[in-house]
Amino acid sequence: MKPPALPALAVDGLGLQIGGARILQDVGFAVGSGEMIGVIGPNGAGKTTLFNLISGVMRPTTGSITLNGREITTAPVHRRARAGLGRTFQTSNLFPRLSVLENVRLAAQAKLGGSNSLLRFPSSSDEATRIARGTIGEVGLTGQLSTAAGDLSHGEKRKVEIAVLLATDPAVVLLDEPMAGVASGDVPSLTAIIARLHRDRGCTVMMVEHHMDVVLGLVDRVAVMHHGSLLALDSPEAVMSDPTVQSAYLGEPV
Repeated sequence: MKPPALPALAVDGLGLQIGGARILQDVGFAVGSGEMIGVIGPNGAGKTTLFNLISGVMRPTTGSITLNGREITTAPVHRRARAGLGRTFQTSNLFPRLSVLENVRLAAQAKLGGSNSLLRFPSSSDEATRIARGTIGEVGLTGQLSTAAGDLSHGEKRKVEIAVLLATDPAVVLLDEPMAGVASGDVPSLTAIIARLHRDRGCTVMMVEHHMDVVLGLVDRVAVMHHGSLLALDSPEAVMSDPTVQSAYLGEPV
């Protein structure tokens, strides 16, 4: 019998306490390679805190985090990135005065082991630039290569952030509210980009998102956070029909 594959990402007994307050408690789950999981829950449920712990922005008080079989619980952010973990944030982290191409090729340059200094850009024909142009094309912004990131619409900025992520060639991706602040007209194209990221790149994806139609149309399973705990983790259909979930988060049958 073939042994079961290691999960791409696993957390066990994960908790965070700040002062006397328990922010996250005893969260545990495993994400299969190539799986997409949506993370939902009311404001303050612990969704972004969970991503902060997984990505290394914060250190857990208890528990462990494993990436492709390698424990990364205490690893710094840059080592997690080198191990294949990528993340976007709720608010833009682009360099607003740099062009779209410059923003993305900095990420590619750092992934390739070169300098990520703003004063030392690669040449127009090197590998980092080739990767950057390719990932910008994947998100449909080839026509905006020379546009300053700060001049883009919010939806376009989200696409550049995904291009930056793709330039680092991640195996596991954390998307923190990718639709936040995006105009309704930009949601379908951004949703399609995320679907391609998952399908064509084969990335394992966890996505925090409040747009329920986006979540239900993309993911394999839904994780429901509530008061810092994992309330449910199941198929979209099972989660949407769970009376406990409806009571705690949705408020009424779906």
